Amino acid sequence: MRLAGVAALLLAMMVLAGCGGAKTKPSHAGSSRSQPGRAGAAAGSDSFRDDLSKSQGSRYRDGSDSVPGDVPDVSKLIEPVPKAEPRSLYGNKSPYTVLGHTYNVLPSARDYDERGIASFYGNKFHGYKTSSLETYDMYAFSAASTTLPLPSYARVTNLENGKSVIVRVNDRGPFHQNRVIDLSYAAAVKIGIWPKGTGLVEVRGIDPGQPAPELPPPAVVPSGHPGIYLQVGAFSDADNAERLAQRLRQANLGEVQVMAADVNGRRVRRVRVGPLADVDRADQVSARIEGMGLPRPQVAVD
Repeated sequence: MRLAGVAALLLAMMVLAGCGGAKTKPSHAGSSRSQPGRAGAAAGSDSFRDDLSKSQGSRYRDGSDSVPGDVPDVSKLIEPVPKAEPRSLYGNKSPYTVLGHTYNVLPSARDYDERGIASFYGNKFHGYKTSSLETYDMYAFSAASTTLPLPSYARVTNLENGKSVIVRVNDRGPFHQNRVIDLSYAAAVKIGIWPKGTGLVEVRGIDPGQPAPELPPPAVVPSGHPGIYLQVGAFSDADNAERLAQRLRQANLGEVQVMAADVNGRRVRRVRVGPLADVDRADQVSARIEGMGLPRPQVAVD
């Protein structure tokens, strides 16, 4: 799917050092992505050039995303070595709004640690510009994030098999609901997100200014199937939490839990739906929750 009207705003957004790169995950049979931050020439082709004035429907050579026929030998690809870099002039505007949702860019990748759903992108965007105006290379270990600064580095670990990779974050996205990071094709192959299209991951920011021993990957869930939950709200008032939980139960979305937790010294009740069977089911339930007039739920992976 595409973002109607976003392309027309791209040039102004980049002048303001704004965000780009809205997109959805590739599906099993390829995908279509919405990308206000990618424009330019396909790799190895002289017939395409960067042209930010083109409409969203005509900017890319391909109409939908796909992957190359040859799978790269990722064991021969070198992971990026984290190093201190100046912030990109483009793609770091904060806050910024895409599809009605506002995001804040973090000052650094330090202490960033989040679990969620990863997706990836491939052929359609290979050789085109990322939100930082670098050229996207699907055979490099890179990624897109809504909140990590451009550029920055992170270790991404597949919670279902324990495989991990260091990526250089140089793009904005994914803005598809419930996604925490969008990986390059090579990175997806490296940790087993390809060919499924999505996977459950942990993303840990790396601060080059704070060298430390390499962290071990997080423990893999013994069953190989981490639980996917949708957190719909968090309340200090137990009655408010129970009212929301009852409303969700009446909607027959799945098991609803009210879980107590201490956050910054304050007792809160988290209202969650799950565990859900898979990413597709999480997407369906999330859409139904938003259709009830409730805020977009947050994905939690335990």
